[in-house]
Amino acid sequence: MARKIVHQLVDDLDGTVLEVGEGETVLFSLDGVAYEIDLTVDNATEFRDTLSRYVDAARTVSTGRAAESAASRKRRRTGQADYTAVRQWAKERGMSVSERGRIPASVMEAYEAAH
Repeated sequence: MARKIVHQLVDDLDGTVLEVGEGETVLFSLDGVAYEIDLTVDNATEFRDTLSRYVDAARTVSTGRAAESAASRKRRRTGQADYTAVRQWAKERGMSVSERGRIPASVMEAYEAAH
């Protein structure tokens, strides 16, 4: 016996079953909480019309996700030329560094402090 699972998109306000390509999922946020609601085209238009007075008077803001994740990540060092210079600098000062791979944090910190 085969089993068939059917997913239907239904307007969250009036219960209208939305056919494929009809209606839309509207995303919005209020008081720091993000919401989504599935609506017919008419209900989505009415929703936007209702909010337009407030949207027109409001300012757009970043969600802060990029800023938070950037602040929480450690700075990445890029560019092989930078590593080559660090290795050469460290060897000239008698520090032990390999030709390839990760450079110890203590060496990187000393290099950055000197430059």
